[in-house]
Amino acid sequence: MLNTNEILSILPHRYPFVLVDQIIAFKKFKFLNAIKNISLNEPYFKGHFPKNPIYPGVLLLESMIQTTNLLLYKSTNYEKSKKKIIYYLAGIDKARFKNPAFPGDQIIIESILEKQKKSLIFFNSIAKINNKIICESKIMCIKILKSKI
Repeated sequence: MLNTNEILSILPHRYPFVLVDQIIAFKKFKFLNAIKNISLNEPYFKGHFPKNPIYPGVLLLESMIQTTNLLLYKSTNYEKSKKKIIYYLAGIDKARFKNPAFPGDQIIIESILEKQKKSLIFFNSIAKINNKIICESKIMCIKILKSKI
């Protein structure tokens, strides 16, 4: 549904910290599914780990967080909302790593909006490779009006 250039128009991140490559499914205020392709050329593999490259867990979580951000901005008409609202990470709960990701893998990330309480928004996020869960977590974001920053 959205390619990398369109993702760049939504996310504030830039190389080397854009960790979502494509959006493949979306339903406003419900869910967003994204792809992260793992390439051996990515800079962190030089040190993580030189003879056994594994996609760092902290970056996997960041990919999941960026997917939740894409869901929020895309649901709220991101061109207008980016000028008025910013979403920040407020917490990660129950993060569980079940299997590693390696160069050549394609990770499918599912971000599901579970509930909202005032300015807090709660998500269930799941990362899969070949339909096998490699990570799951609960992600919480906070919505802040830019006039209050």
